[in-house]
Amino acid sequence: MEAAEKEEISVEDEAVDKTTFKDCGKIAFYRRQKQQLAKNTTYRALLGSVDTEQDSTRFQIIGETTKIPLVAEVYGIEKDIFRLKINEETPLKPRYEVPDVVNSKLGTVRLVCSGDTGSLILTDTKGELKCHISANPFKIDLVSKNEAVISINSLGQLYFEHLQIPHKQRCSARLLGFCLATISAACLLHPTIMDSYPSGILSANRRSLLATKGNEQNTPAVTSQENQEDLGLWEEKFGKFVDVKANGPSSVGLDFSLHGFEHLYGIPQHAESHQLKNTRDGDAYRLYNLDVYGYQVHDKMGIYGSVPYLLAHKQGRTVGIFWLNASETLVEINTEPAVEYTLTPMGSAAAKQKVKCRTDMHWMSESGIIDVFLLTGPTPADIFKQYSYITGTQAMPPLFSLGYHQCRWNYEDEQDVKAVDAGFDEHDIPYDVIWLDIEHTEDKKYFTWDKKRFANPKRMQELLRSKRRKLVVISDPHIKVDPNYTVYAQAKEQGFFVKSPEGGDFEGVCWPGLSSYLDFTNPKVREWYSSLFAFPIYQGSTDILFIWNDMNEPSVFRGPELTMQKDAVHYGGWEHRELHNIYGFYQQMATAEGLIQRSKGKERPFVLSRSFFAGSQKYGAVWTGDNTAEWSYLKISIPMLLTLSVSGISFCGADVGGFIGNPEAELLVRWYQAAAYQPFFRGHATMNTKRREPWLFGEEYTQLIREAIRERYILLPYLYSLFYHAHMSSQPVMRPLWVEFPDDLETFAVEDEYMLGNALLVHPVTEPQAAMTDVFLPGSDEVWYDSKTFAIWKGGCTVKIPVTLDTIPVFQRAGSVVPIKTTVGKSTGWMADSPYGLRVALSTQGSAVGELYLDDGHSFQYLHQNQFLHRKFFFCSSVLTNRCADEKGHYPSRCIVEQILVLGLRKKPSSVTTHLSDGKVQPAAFTYCAKTSTLSLEKLSLSVGDDWDVRVSC
Repeated sequence: MEAAEKEEISVEDEAVDKTTFKDCGKIAFYRRQKQQLAKNTTYRALLGSVDTEQDSTRFQIIGETTKIPLVAEVYGIEKDIFRLKINEETPLKPRYEVPDVVNSKLGTVRLVCSGDTGSLILTDTKGELKCHISANPFKIDLVSKNEAVISINSLGQLYFEHLQIPHKQRCSARLLGFCLATISAACLLHPTIMDSYPSGILSANRRSLLATKGNEQNTPAVTSQENQEDLGLWEEKFGKFVDVKANGPSSVGLDFSLHGFEHLYGIPQHAESHQLKNTRDGDAYRLYNLDVYGYQVHDKMGIYGSVPYLLAHKQGRTVGIFWLNASETLVEINTEPAVEYTLTPMGSAAAKQKVKCRTDMHWMSESGIIDVFLLTGPTPADIFKQYSYITGTQAMPPLFSLGYHQCRWNYEDEQDVKAVDAGFDEHDIPYDVIWLDIEHTEDKKYFTWDKKRFANPKRMQELLRSKRRKLVVISDPHIKVDPNYTVYAQAKEQGFFVKSPEGGDFEGVCWPGLSSYLDFTNPKVREWYSSLFAFPIYQGSTDILFIWNDMNEPSVFRGPELTMQKDAVHYGGWEHRELHNIYGFYQQMATAEGLIQRSKGKERPFVLSRSFFAGSQKYGAVWTGDNTAEWSYLKISIPMLLTLSVSGISFCGADVGGFIGNPEAELLVRWYQAAAYQPFFRGHATMNTKRREPWLFGEEYTQLIREAIRERYILLPYLYSLFYHAHMSSQPVMRPLWVEFPDDLETFAVEDEYMLGNALLVHPVTEPQAAMTDVFLPGSDEVWYDSKTFAIWKGGCTVKIPVTLDTIPVFQRAGSVVPIKTTVGKSTGWMADSPYGLRVALSTQGSAVGELYLDDGHSFQYLHQNQFLHRKFFFCSSVLTNRCADEKGHYPSRCIVEQILVLGLRKKPSSVTTHLSDGKVQPAAFTYCAKTSTLSLEKLSLSVGDDWDVRVSC
């Protein structure tokens, strides 16, 4: 490797240098849009051009400056969703529309059309939702029950840059125009001249000439070469890089106003607060997938993933905006105080209403079209279902992936893996997966093994299999340029790499040195890549090996902003600028499909990806990237994960302990305690850090970490059930408080605690040397039980909870039943048949409800053969019942419920009896603690899959 390449690769040694990355002021399309919008350019809708089809309503929009028509399409989508698409009517060539993200089977709803040339109303079949379209200026008001909810282009920020003929062709076009004019004049005098020209050539070239003239009008006015360069019309410079735009600027933009809303969430990924902030300081939220090592906290710069989806919430209503665009995107947010808003006058309908506040948003993307979905709710649960209807639900994970994962860059060799694995057993700490980073390969060639350090990878995996554990290895998108490397040679021969603008393979520097990048946007590349995971091809792999996709933003060490040049060319001739944010999505898709194929469709995959986009939830898990071993990163991980969760990606986590640096023992313990109650649970560290396996900090800290990890394994039945609901009904696993308490204003900005499902409230300790922490217990009508002391707290207030290093405040919500495992094994595989327990937390009315979902934990039989159990538990009138929640499911489980703990039982029972479905009645031994009002039943033997009652007599 050349010295220069080594220097580039050492980029990971230091934390982020922000000068490496653009801020808004350095992004040309942002500057152009801000400059042009200052001129108050307006569009009007030509409602006389309305064309109503079965599934959409089409009409033209025209700009007062450009005079070039756009075409708008409004769709009614099932589940109370509207879709608006705006595109050029006659573009020089097709503009990019994001494929493969939206459900191909979206059902449409016919919209009833009424109005005149000045205004138009589109009404859904139920008559509750309406689109009021105003002609001049063009504006759309989405109205629910005569209340304006969302307005589009009410600020006049619609912006659309039309594709243009390249500079070099313009002189030829102008010359052709002169010739055409001459020929046309001659044709008028001598019609027979027309016969000497091929049919259609004159009309086609006239269209090209007219397009050139019109598009020149769309170019922002420039007075000098310096201004033209500043606006980045045809070339955009950043450092030593020059981005050449073959068809000129092509950005789009649109504004949205949300009436009555001031609490907004979503648009990950940023190391920022859960509630989105105003951007009046000029620092817009950037959605651009980048490798930002040691990213700064409380910063709106784009990092590893992008989901262009935003939620707004107020008492009584939640709405969502999904901006389907995979190019670089910026979002500005501005909340205004109370205003009066006027609806478009329609007959005798009242047009004015008071609105408490209004939040305006301005979305800008570098290229593509305007394609936006408006989700109307009205509840948070409705919004989650609507978004998943568009982009898909969270994949049902294999059970092992919910256990604890141990990783570092890098475990040195097979002996190291064996020693770490043995260390968990020696110290009685459960874990499920050990991970191998890039050093396990031969010269960073993926799908290979280092012959010295991992000479017998199958033997290593068989050792793990004997412990019922798994292995995850890394596979990145960059492929080492080496003709002797089979993967490279095959991809090269078949033309499977991203291309340079000149037509050769794009080459950049990453971990292996000079690399080419697989073009995952090409279905044939994805099909081929999936085939590489087959056991005969991926030598040394077994069915316990799973995959980690890293560096797939994609990361290019010598590229602009450490990523791929925007004028690189993908399948179909699309420039990288059009689809940058979806590149990693496609790799995770291909990887998940490869793991499914290798099992002949029988086994669920596990794939972790660093880069992601809307819909990535269908293919696996994501994490928050290269964080740092500091308290501020532990603290920011909570809002980051909450934002991912409400944006459809439930399977998410942050590297425990911080990837970069050496955490102090207290920080490491607190991170384990927090992450034990989060969806994805992995310890990870970079290569130049000290080893930090859980037993290396002294027995005191080993014990604390052991307890945190064991608590995770105890809660796996509850967690697995939550993932089933995320998979089937789109409810997030990890939830901000406002999701569970949507009418409680005090919850709307809380981000230092969260709900795990609907039953557990978790408040991680994120401050050093904490002796006391303030916990907000939501719901003035709620009651909460401390999960350790069983102390009872009334909701609707903040309470001070004393904490020591062995304390993490967790509270169970009254009225809930949480299923647990009563014993912990070495891994999830050891616990398949171990007994269950039920933690029953009674409401003030003496009732509770909960669920348990179980299946084989690894296959698709739950889906294809209905091999699952879904049970529901009710406690009412002093009787706990176990009943079937889904009659379709059948699964022969040998598990029993052996322990039941009832919290909040105010009187000691005189007897407790179990009543089985076959009529058998048996007394149950119990203990009762008057001090904590708890009833404990032990040594039960109640089949989890059968109907039964437990009756408490007082």
